[in-house]
Amino acid sequence: MEKQTPAPGPAHDAVDAIADQWAVVRPDLDTLPMAVFGRIYRLAGAMRGKVDKAYAPYGGMSLGEFDVLATLRRSGEPYTLSPRQLTATLMITTGGMTGRLDKLERAGLITRSPDPNDRRGLRVTLTEEGRALVDQAVGAGLAQQRAAVEAALTQEESEQLAALLRKLLATTA
Repeated sequence: MEKQTPAPGPAHDAVDAIADQWAVVRPDLDTLPMAVFGRIYRLAGAMRGKVDKAYAPYGGMSLGEFDVLATLRRSGEPYTLSPRQLTATLMITTGGMTGRLDKLERAGLITRSPDPNDRRGLRVTLTEEGRALVDQAVGAGLAQQRAAVEAALTQEESEQLAALLRKLLATTA
């Protein structure tokens, strides 16, 4: 499949407008970091909505619920983790995790069982239905992401951006 060269982006966007306003009232500020992170935040928000729509046909699953199922799936057989491991991986509160797990368990996509190694602990396991669902949904979400990337960037630009974001994330995490 031959890649088309994506069309150039806008010469001036909403983030530029914000930086321009700051330049008028505070010309002493360097707003380049704001331009970088402003676009990251806006991009994340825009893609969250698109990916949520891609996951919706799969039982009305949200991005957060997909993240739980995908984390269990990526963990490999037996597709089991503790709630604490899930919470740490997904960087959410324990209360937020409990709500997600409750919904996924009601839908039959996960099970919770006592941890045989810790009387106080639980194990969360992906069911066969959950595995089948996440295997379908991951393709739908990736298709949305691929479409967005390919509409704006060449393969080389995508690789450069991924590398630059990895570098930036490594210094801020």
